Amino acid sequence: MEEQIQTQIATWLDRFGELVPYFVNGLKALVILIVGWIIAGAISRMVRKRVEGAKRIDPTVGNFIASMVRWVLLAIVGITVLNVFGVEVTSLVAMLGAATLAIGLALQGTLGDMAAGFMIILFRPYGNGQYISIDGTSGTVKEINLFFTELATPDNVQIIVPNGKAWGAIITNYSAHETRRVDLTVGIDYADDMDRAMEVMLDMARADARVHADPEPWVRVTNLGDSSVDLTMRIWANAIDYWDLKFAMTKAVKERFDEAGLSIPFPQQVSWVQSDSGTSVSVAQTQRAAE
Repeated sequence: MEEQIQTQIATWLDRFGELVPYFVNGLKALVILIVGWIIAGAISRMVRKRVEGAKRIDPTVGNFIASMVRWVLLAIVGITVLNVFGVEVTSLVAMLGAATLAIGLALQGTLGDMAAGFMIILFRPYGNGQYISIDGTSGTVKEINLFFTELATPDNVQIIVPNGKAWGAIITNYSAHETRRVDLTVGIDYADDMDRAMEVMLDMARADARVHADPEPWVRVTNLGDSSVDLTMRIWANAIDYWDLKFAMTKAVKERFDEAGLSIPFPQQVSWVQSDSGTSVSVAQTQRAAE
């Protein structure tokens, strides 16, 4: 009886001795995993704080870099844990490389958008709150992330532009500079005094506090149209005042022209006929004469 008990105990000890290395390796792996997780999080937070502290770098870039650092460190920790259990890391790395290549080919459009997003955030052709046009699509920038740019039209319609298309297109940034030029073209009748009309427009521009004195307001005759003599006024103002000033000037020029007795003709055609005496008169004059 005692011999059987001793034999059974010896068997259990042998089996326990065989399991000890597995327990030890498991404990090592657990310690490495916990410590690695803590260190990866600490380094990631440190990188994020350092990047966010740099005023020239966008916060989105800081979050992206911190996330990349964290996942790279966790990947190293995972490989170390597998190595503790005796897993062949070389073959695993090769498999991961092949899987990464396959995923990259399948998601090349998405990865292209991410790369373009990183370039947009780095070089900043536009920023949040600016009014831009991307290949003919216009709106105010609401958000820029690594995959797309969100725009809002003046009537508050959301537009999502993939960063790959944005980075490869012509970008017009209307808010990049602090000042903008406002152009206003208006036509007057051929019988009106051009110099008087130009003076009225200049006085109107100089009286508005939003109009910059330098460069000074500019009015010229820019076209002799079919129905009117076209005058163009160019004035400079702060970019934030552009639309309000343009709308106000459009209304004011009509009011001031009415006060000055200047007319803004609508499209019209005047026909001329030659009488028996050889005198050319317009149809309207002939009609008035007949009345």
